[in-house]
Amino acid sequence: MPVQKPTIQTQLNLSRLFLDFFRSEKFSGFLLIGCTALSLFIANSGWGEGYIHFWHQTLGPLSVSHWINDGLMAIFFLLVGLEIEREIYIGELSSFRQAALPIVAAVGGMLIPAGIHLLFNAGTPTMSGAGIPMATDIAFALGVLSLAGKSVPPALKVFLTALAIIDDLGAILVIALFYTSELSWIYLLSALSLFGVLFYLGKRGLMFLPIYILGGIAMWYCMYKSGVHATISGVLLAFAIPFGKGAHASLSEKLQHFLHPVVAYGIVPLFALANTGIVLGQELTHTLFSLNSLGILVGLFAGKPIGVFLFSYLSVQFKFATLPSGVAWKHIAAAGLLAGIGFTMSIFITLLA
Repeated sequence: MPVQKPTIQTQLNLSRLFLDFFRSEKFSGFLLIGCTALSLFIANSGWGEGYIHFWHQTLGPLSVSHWINDGLMAIFFLLVGLEIEREIYIGELSSFRQAALPIVAAVGGMLIPAGIHLLFNAGTPTMSGAGIPMATDIAFALGVLSLAGKSVPPALKVFLTALAIIDDLGAILVIALFYTSELSWIYLLSALSLFGVLFYLGKRGLMFLPIYILGGIAMWYCMYKSGVHATISGVLLAFAIPFGKGAHASLSEKLQHFLHPVVAYGIVPLFALANTGIVLGQELTHTLFSLNSLGILVGLFAGKPIGVFLFSYLSVQFKFATLPSGVAWKHIAAAGLLAGIGFTMSIFITLLA
């Protein structure tokens, strides 16, 4: 019996389905998980040593992994900052009570995990690692959330994004105050001055993107040289770029549309490949049961959800904040669990602690 070939219409329908899937956030989530699994597999195979060496070899002044974590991830934070800026002007964070919820939730998501770590490690040399479970890995958290597709309320994504940014800014502040041995105030003030100039130009209505890009690169360099995590420059640049009236032709909207595929299908998968090459062995098993590791794990997987949910609940009960539209308490609880993914900042602070 001859095999029936698919018709042209069938092929076109399949192509559209594939393109729709490829363009969806769900695909970027699957891509992130796939890259993580691939990285773990290679790191524990016969190619593991060469694979790990590749990410640690120097390319100019920095290693390949540092270029990704400090350089490319600043672009990721630029995109996230632009999305938050839009929500502040015309979206879910446009009122004080709406904006207050992720701020309060982030505070709870930092204090409770840090307190749990201190309970495990009080009076030991590893108590300095209390900052490790404070952060949320926004790339992985949003990647996992995207797997739920359109069933996720849009406001929940905004809540989790804002929560993760505040968490990361808090972690950056912890790094600057407690882990940076040689903070360069000259470079830090230079970075903040550049932000001030760009912010002023944005408020004056300057719509020439190259000025912001060049200023952002200079701000990134100064932030990096200051000793503060350079990715914060991406968030600052986002708030300097003028939002305008929120039309699709605005500079902010155009930049978002350009950066989204670059970040989702390029930068985030690279980040996963560079940071998840963990060798699973006996040493890892021994390390997992140390007081430091137990404090981190319990802080992230129990303390973070408890802190996010408890502080959110209390802030709503006391009329300080309000739940976003379409978001129930079960969604806040789920966001708390996702906030326990503290990969990027946790690794960074672990190296410093």
